[in-house]
Amino acid sequence: MSYYGTPGIPMVAPPNVGIPAVPFKPQTQLFRYGEQAIWSTQSFIAGAALSSSSYRLFSTPIGQTGQGFAPLSIAETSLKEGGRIPAGVAFDCFGISCHVYHGDGTNYDTPTDTSALIGNLVNVQNNGVLAWDFLQTTVDISPIHMIGAGGGAFGSVSQNAAGANTGNMNNGAGTVWMYRKHAVALPGQSTFSLLLRFGNYAANVAAGSTLAVKVSLLGYYKNTIAIG
Repeated sequence: MSYYGTPGIPMVAPPNVGIPAVPFKPQTQLFRYGEQAIWSTQSFIAGAALSSSSYRLFSTPIGQTGQGFAPLSIAETSLKEGGRIPAGVAFDCFGISCHVYHGDGTNYDTPTDTSALIGNLVNVQNNGVLAWDFLQTTVDISPIHMIGAGGGAFGSVSQNAAGANTGNMNNGAGTVWMYRKHAVALPGQSTFSLLLRFGNYAANVAAGSTLAVKVSLLGYYKNTIAIG
């Protein structure tokens, strides 16, 4: 038992303890770690029926056609291989965000500032549910209105005398909160996806608009790199 630091006992070990042994073999692995996000997006065309439907996110990698895109770019997904964590990388997810946004069929730059587009947003919030899908095991996460800031649509819209709207609504303005105490571990090369499911009473996507739902996983990554 060590008593160093108590009254009358020196803070450092006596000089006869010696220098700890240090291996002379050069280091062969470099450990890297930090925070990272991985994301995936599902697009819906105008008039798409969402009622009782299910869509698989994180299944299509960047550069390939799928999930309503032809093809997915870096804005829609960060995966280089569909449904798989890269080899040698461990990812612990401690947060999820769900971003709902709109386009005109060509570009995704449409403000959520009309009753139809706000209806699209609220429709996804009120009827959508996210779930993990690990091959033969499905684990429900939560309804979409609890993910992100929660509490419903956030933002402001104003209308001038001519009836033109300005402003934007979004899926809340707070921080992610899922898995704050118990992260979901995704080991290297593990296969996974997220299911975006809608209930029986989900309405169709409003006419004249393209709807997209982007889910981001925030977490820690850890990997090793051979250097010798």
